[in-house]
Amino acid sequence: MTTAFDVDSLAAAYADRSPQDILKLAFEHFGDDLWLSFSGAEDVVLVDMAWKLNKNVKVFSLDTGRLHSETYRFIEQVREHYKLPIEIMSPDAQRLEPFVREKGLFSFYRDGHGECCGVRKIEPLRRKLSTVRAWATGQRRDQSPGTRSQVAALELDTAFSSPERPLYKFNPLAQMSSEEVWGYIRMLEIPYNPLHERGYISIGCEPCTRPVLPNQHEREGRWWWEEATHKECGLHAGNLKK
Repeated sequence: MTTAFDVDSLAAAYADRSPQDILKLAFEHFGDDLWLSFSGAEDVVLVDMAWKLNKNVKVFSLDTGRLHSETYRFIEQVREHYKLPIEIMSPDAQRLEPFVREKGLFSFYRDGHGECCGVRKIEPLRRKLSTVRAWATGQRRDQSPGTRSQVAALELDTAFSSPERPLYKFNPLAQMSSEEVWGYIRMLEIPYNPLHERGYISIGCEPCTRPVLPNQHEREGRWWWEEATHKECGLHAGNLKK
């Protein structure tokens, strides 16, 4: 960091600022130590905004091994469109193989998604975040009324920080609505995942994601067999404590 970083004061000061202003703050303080997470969904808007501020922005994506084929192609399309070397984080084979051998490929329908997400998402994310000082996500408050309605513009990441290594988390799109995100995508004609044209709004792993019906909330398409108000995989576990 180039200057003192008071998370609470800056979060209040930037609560109503634009996504670009929040990204400028992140680059000002962390520069090349800032990484963007890209899931292959609407957070392409985050990539586009950040890339226009810093052509060398660093981006990573989690490959769970269970994504839709369209998502894999879209990640590659974004890589080529922005000429960005997206870093792909994969599950640890030494954890994944015994898990699948013991539980099979669809244990989440029986046991809940937590264990599978822990192996396929949380461990690779933790591995990545242990090497960085700050990251930016595409979280928005309107994505999940149960867990994301209080998402701040920036925060100390309580899920992945340690006393020795604080991790700062920026959520530049927090205030944007789904309508604003899609207005941005259409106006600037940036790439998007073709699954959105087939009723998928919140896109995750193929077995755990389905299209939503008109007037259904987007998170109802994720882990639909589980309780409706806590649709998180653990990537943003800090939301569950708010």
